[in-house]
Amino acid sequence: MFSAPLWRDYFVMVGGGAASLAGLVFVAMSLHLSDIVSDLSHRHRARTILTALTTVFIRCGLVLMGGQSARAVGIEIFVVVAGVEVVVLRSLHRTVRVSGASEHAVLSRTLGYTGCLIVEQAGAVILCFGHPWGLYPVAVGMMASVLFIVSGAWLLLVGVESTARHPTPQKAPQD
Repeated sequence: MFSAPLWRDYFVMVGGGAASLAGLVFVAMSLHLSDIVSDLSHRHRARTILTALTTVFIRCGLVLMGGQSARAVGIEIFVVVAGVEVVVLRSLHRTVRVSGASEHAVLSRTLGYTGCLIVEQAGAVILCFGHPWGLYPVAVGMMASVLFIVSGAWLLLVGVESTARHPTPQKAPQD
């Protein structure tokens, strides 16, 4: 039997943390907005981080909504994560295509994050088939993705500060 109340504290903690981090990262990005929008890698990282934090919050909220079956929660998580994958992989494709070369750090981190999302989707599918233990891979994938998100936010801020000190001209098309 699916018992969301058993997971309440976990999803409240993760959702609240993601919302708080999204606010802090948004402010930090706002302070360096011109540097971020002028560099493809920075824009990709910023887009990925804000999308990731916002959708962690959304997924936690969906799990906490009352009166749902495991199947409903599984479908909701699967759909949201699929949307995240589309946004993140399109952003990566655009960044790699326009820059003319794959930036190893951006590519490997994005693919690592996508792997975390796939683990969540696997858990969502398990939930869809009525197995409540599917929330374990969802939770593990979500926590692993938070590692990518937080370290990515730090790398973005370090990269922006480094670029601000040593500017290199790079033409970036508008999204």
